[in-house]
Amino acid sequence: MSSSSCMDSLSLLVVSAFLLFPTALFQLSNGGVTSSFIRKSEPSVDMPFDADVFQPPPGYNSPQQHDTEYFYQIGIGESSRQFSFKTPPAVGPDVPYTVGIIGDLGQTYDSNETLSHYLANQRGQAWLQNELPKVNRTETPWLIVLVHSPLYNSYNYHYMEGETMRVQFESWFVEYKVDLVLSGHVHAYERSERVSNIAYNITNNDATPIPDPSAPVYITIGDGGNIEGLATNFTEPQPSYSAYREASFGHAILDIKNRTHAYYAWYRNHDGNAVLGDSICFHNRYWRSNER
Repeated sequence: MSSSSCMDSLSLLVVSAFLLFPTALFQLSNGGVTSSFIRKSEPSVDMPFDADVFQPPPGYNSPQQHDTEYFYQIGIGESSRQFSFKTPPAVGPDVPYTVGIIGDLGQTYDSNETLSHYLANQRGQAWLQNELPKVNRTETPWLIVLVHSPLYNSYNYHYMEGETMRVQFESWFVEYKVDLVLSGHVHAYERSERVSNIAYNITNNDATPIPDPSAPVYITIGDGGNIEGLATNFTEPQPSYSAYREASFGHAILDIKNRTHAYYAWYRNHDGNAVLGDSICFHNRYWRSNER
């Protein structure tokens, strides 16, 4: 389906996107908060996650190098209230999505150190393995996973750092038809094809990702801005699993149209205007798994 026809349609961490509140907005962040030395009382050039801009709409920042804050708002108008916590809110009438942290005793962890995370966080593994089968795809059609370090990355920056996490989690993502996996860490943009590499082991040498209609699309969107600059060095040639990549600062909007279709658009920030750089119509893996 083309992007235009998609737009005409009805409108370790797991976020299930509910369609109960079609006007609700939820801001997701999966980048490293580089200004860990600057707190609420001081401004920051790279805007820490507890800055006012992240409070409305509700937001979540996936575990990474520094502490995570969770903001959400209930009510409307003068009756609305905003809350900030160091731990994620429990799912309920005021929080119609599931937020779970894969980490030691519920604390955030540095997903760059994937091997130490694997050895130290069996409880987190058990939580995710038990949670994924419970997602009701009738009530929560879209299943989106946020991680910090990319599982598929064709930049020379942080290349293969997410491999241990990919080996741990990818088969679950395919089995339970996760729609999207969003990551940061690499300061650039990349979108994958729907591929998987779950057949690989150290003895068969079959290490090439293959097209897989049950696999999620992996999006690296660590390009929101930082004091370290862009990641500009690609691996060449561009691997077949990489559908689009660009070393530019930018932002993206995911517009969930209905339970079967969502329109995704990525924009370059440095163009001065909202100039579209990449776009695609996503078909839900559970409800439209036979389509792109």
